[in-house]
Amino acid sequence: MPELPDITVYIEALQARILNQILERVRIAGPFLLRTATPPLEAVEGKQVRELRRVGKRIAIGLEGDLWLVLHLMIAGRLHWAKRGAKISPKRNLAALDFPHGSLVLTEAGSQRRASIHIVHGAEGLAELDPGGIEVLSADLDAFAARLTSANHTLKRALTDPRLFSGIGNAYSDEILHRARLSPVGLTQKMSREEITRLYDATRSALIEWTDRLRAEADGDFPENVTAFRPAMAVHGKYGQPCPRCGTKVQRIRYPSNETNYCPKCQTGGKLLADRGLSRLMKQDWPRTLEELESLKRRNS
Repeated sequence: MPELPDITVYIEALQARILNQILERVRIAGPFLLRTATPPLEAVEGKQVRELRRVGKRIAIGLEGDLWLVLHLMIAGRLHWAKRGAKISPKRNLAALDFPHGSLVLTEAGSQRRASIHIVHGAEGLAELDPGGIEVLSADLDAFAARLTSANHTLKRALTDPRLFSGIGNAYSDEILHRARLSPVGLTQKMSREEITRLYDATRSALIEWTDRLRAEADGDFPENVTAFRPAMAVHGKYGQPCPRCGTKVQRIRYPSNETNYCPKCQTGGKLLADRGLSRLMKQDWPRTLEELESLKRRNS
């Protein structure tokens, strides 16, 4: 799912292409893509783009008449800048926003249709789509700490909860926790002030660094290679590969729709975190350390 750095670079690319332009037409091929009926789709056509804004992981396009067209890409949705009048289809190119100099095309890979378009009126309508998470890049340490410890969640869950923090998802939370040298299953209300400060600094530096990286990668072009898996990432998507800090093999916790990646040496004091599927299967034989895991692999090879 595109997260804060990706959405920021998308918006910067859109500002250069559609700000102050007329949205001539909205074409939708995906039958479940448009999630609102009022205001109608036709209400935004012929209107000038006045503003672009990030709302969590959503892209909000502000139009004259205080109308907002809001795109939520979810996991597999992506945006592309194409020639005006680009074709759409129910299989992949689900929608196109036509402007005088090109079309913004929304695609979604796979068979599940989770991406969405909302059309709302005014600040109140836009606020209803905002989960309410704070913006870490503009929050001070005290505000961050208060939100982090407002409930006793694991760090991974807290960072990815859009009601707590805005724009952070599965990929960048892995990178943040590795940078902060903190376990993804550590509990928020058991953290020391020093650990909270470390997490705050790591969150800000990771988001800023990756936004800068993606901006430089796009180099003024429209970002076409938006992915959650990047070679320069430290642990996310790097299961079995060496941690760039200490060389220990990156491990994972698997869930039905995603996984958490971490370094046992840097983040968990050498302890392997239970993978729900494997630990349930192996029960008491589940290895507690990386050394036990490697020994088990050797015995079974």
